[in-house]
Amino acid sequence: MYASREDIGYDFGDDSKVGNKPVKPNPNIDGGWAWMIVLSSFLVHILIMGSQMALGILNMEWLEEFNQSRGLTAWVSSLSMGITLIVGPFIGLFISMCGCRKTAIIGGILNALGWILSAYASNVHYLFLTFGVTAGIGSGMVYLPAVVMVGQYFQKRRALAQGLSTTGTGFGAFLMTALLKYLCTEFGWRNAMFIQGAISLNLCVCGALMRPLSPKDVSEKYVVRNNSEDDNQAKALSHSAETIKSNGVLSEEPEKKEEAINEEMLDSVQHIEIGSKSRSGKNMHGLRILKTVSQLTVTVRKGFAIWYSSYFGAASLFTNRVFVAFIIWALFAYSSFVIPFIHLPEIVKQYNLSRQNNIFPLTSIIAIVHIFGKVILGIISDLPCISTWNVFLMANFTLVTCILTLPLMQTYVSLAVVCALIGFSSGYFSLMPVVTEDLVGIKHLANAYGIIICANGISALFGPPFAGWIYDITHKYDFSFYISGLLYMVGVVFLFIQPCIQKKQPREKSTEEAQV
Repeated sequence: MYASREDIGYDFGDDSKVGNKPVKPNPNIDGGWAWMIVLSSFLVHILIMGSQMALGILNMEWLEEFNQSRGLTAWVSSLSMGITLIVGPFIGLFISMCGCRKTAIIGGILNALGWILSAYASNVHYLFLTFGVTAGIGSGMVYLPAVVMVGQYFQKRRALAQGLSTTGTGFGAFLMTALLKYLCTEFGWRNAMFIQGAISLNLCVCGALMRPLSPKDVSEKYVVRNNSEDDNQAKALSHSAETIKSNGVLSEEPEKKEEAINEEMLDSVQHIEIGSKSRSGKNMHGLRILKTVSQLTVTVRKGFAIWYSSYFGAASLFTNRVFVAFIIWALFAYSSFVIPFIHLPEIVKQYNLSRQNNIFPLTSIIAIVHIFGKVILGIISDLPCISTWNVFLMANFTLVTCILTLPLMQTYVSLAVVCALIGFSSGYFSLMPVVTEDLVGIKHLANAYGIIICANGISALFGPPFAGWIYDITHKYDFSFYISGLLYMVGVVFLFIQPCIQKKQPREKSTEEAQV
């Protein structure tokens, strides 16, 4: 059903035929500094995704403070979650121009600023701007580099590395729920947000740890990669790969021409600088400024060219039909996972289960099991006899089933069991970067994964407010879970059948060629 990009030769311009050449791999790939990258990404997931999963605590405080409807108040947390992901494609542009490290550091400052400014909110609409937009954009500028860097530094243990780093979401949801609950009780929600803003400045430290690999190291990563997928599965996406190659997807010729023009520009500036050494110091200072501006212009032009060709060029990522199916799935998936975190505290109140939930919160059950789910699914996916795609699909089907059955549970024990299954099956989030990388390659992972999380962001943006509006009308969350679950099911089914269609098309084509 699914094949990795190595098997189908889907390399977006990379020379996958050089695998027979002996190349000494970089010691930092799959080891060394790679584990510091995992640590950095782990902390990013704690501070960003974990905090967002704990927003149910602040949501209840905002309801009491501003006396607004649940639907309107839910937009604050939805904007923060949604914008974090929706800005993915634009953050891909920043990464192409500035690199992951600088993008993450700037994002950390912006995220902390959003939390601190939100402490002075006078109404819900103020929170839309400070917490939803400002903190959300900052979170997106840190989150995408954290995922991309792990993909760059790992080759053989990609799924495990992504699983370990993304377990920070589970740890963060558990820790931040307890922390925000304590801070709101002791200091009030305004001081709690101010303190959380100070804590978020540690995102700048995480960004500083994201030491970039050289282009040579990135190419060596694929030279030494071994083919681990079954040859029969490779035929499933071969037609898609051939179509993309025939269209010249993201070919390197325009990039080489662009680089030649850029080098000529810099050489001309350098010649002027050398010829002007005998001039006054003031003129030399002006030439240095000119050289810096020229280098910045070259960087911006090169980054924008890569970003534009990935999204809007004649040979864009959208020519891959399985990748398009992946995007459609992402449009429905994330809201089904976010809705329980946002509205579980209200469901507990509705069924008079507050006493049991105070002992062991249901959101904490999801968070703890979510940790094990990511690691276990990552280990399973890295096994040579297991298809990452099949593990990804099975986890999605399990999560859909849990979302549809959750409203039927009215006791704490039954809700706890369903929440545990939700936590484990949602561990497939650690496989999303791996699946995306297999489809497009590491060179275009930032742009492609930016599209995927953008679709997830749209889902997260409209899901919780929709559940809030349904509650305002019916005073029950049942229909919210049913509708979001059914939409999620449509996305999963579409993702399931598209590779089958891709597998059928090359067979029909080969039959026609044989007849001719």
